[in-house]
Amino acid sequence: MRSKNYKKTQRACYLGFVTQAICANFAPLLYITFYKTYGISFGKLALISTVFFFTQLMVDLFCVKLADRIGYRPCVVAAEVTSGFGLLGLSFLPDIMPRPYTGILLCVIIYAIGSGLTEVLVSPIIEACPFENKDRMMSLLHSFYCWGSVGVIVGSVGFFAIFVLENWKILAIIWALIPIYNIYNFVTCPIDALVEEGESMGVRQLAGNKLFWVFIVLMVCAGSSELAMAQWASAFAESALHVSKEVGDLAGPCCFAVLMGISRVWYGKYGEKVDLTIFMTASGIICLGCYLLAGLTSAPVFGLVGCALCGFAVGIMWPGSISISSKILPKGGTAMFALLALAGDLGGALGPSIVGNISQRAGENLRVGILAGIGFPIVLVVCVLLVRKKYIGQKS
Repeated sequence: MRSKNYKKTQRACYLGFVTQAICANFAPLLYITFYKTYGISFGKLALISTVFFFTQLMVDLFCVKLADRIGYRPCVVAAEVTSGFGLLGLSFLPDIMPRPYTGILLCVIIYAIGSGLTEVLVSPIIEACPFENKDRMMSLLHSFYCWGSVGVIVGSVGFFAIFVLENWKILAIIWALIPIYNIYNFVTCPIDALVEEGESMGVRQLAGNKLFWVFIVLMVCAGSSELAMAQWASAFAESALHVSKEVGDLAGPCCFAVLMGISRVWYGKYGEKVDLTIFMTASGIICLGCYLLAGLTSAPVFGLVGCALCGFAVGIMWPGSISISSKILPKGGTAMFALLALAGDLGGALGPSIVGNISQRAGENLRVGILAGIGFPIVLVVCVLLVRKKYIGQKS
């Protein structure tokens, strides 16, 4: 009997997160383009991120039962199909719909379905593989979201520099080829069950666990802390810091993604030597400082530094929250991963929406909106300290 090639599973999951990064980051790079070309206000632009993460949230909720009944493979293949066709739709739907904004939102909903499925399924698929040091493997897996973000930002900036911004629809087709290719990987790679049938915790069992609700709040704050800055970094650099789009994209969201990836890779390599709760607490405090720096400074260079360093600070938050949850509740199963993803997406919807809407109320002032995000890392630190006190303290 041939041994299973879990390296192929690993590669498929890595590309799945790269695809998710494209879905999450490509449209925000075009916010100012949508604003100028289609006359879409900042408030409506904020709704794009909200719709994206709300759709993911609904998919997360639907997957609590669906993934175990249908199986991981059909669901994760469907994730790549919807991601690919949603990105393809961006190349033509805004121009054939009566309102371009409606076409954009429709594409966002389609690829957000794929992104939501990816988020729910890829982490437990890797968790079920017979790898050692699962928490470090989880951090390394999530780093590919960062490298995907870097790739889509650098690739988009390079494309626009050569073929001009007006050809962004062609680029949407190019990015769609990645999930379309990854369909084959997920069809052919080995995929195991995370928990034996009948042994995983149900939703009621999870809901009855007090620490599980702390994990939910932790994931909401992790999603908000990360996405409130990541989704608005390009527009913030361009409109509030008054730098060119190329400089803004590279020094804002691109550096954000690079440092977030470095944070996750570093923990993936050296994590066994570091207390995860201490690392996450320090990250939350640094994140708070970054939001304050970006929102209060009038110097573009310091604003960009605040955006970039925020990437390193938030890097461990999402995978770290998942790792802590899976360690404390090892039989949480698909339901736990789905509900944690739901909470993270809820944060991803709330954070950018709060920044965009407060910016609009402040006269399209993104500095004020960015400052509104300081509450997320504060609550995250409180939750991490609570987990450490309730669980790790008792364990010792």
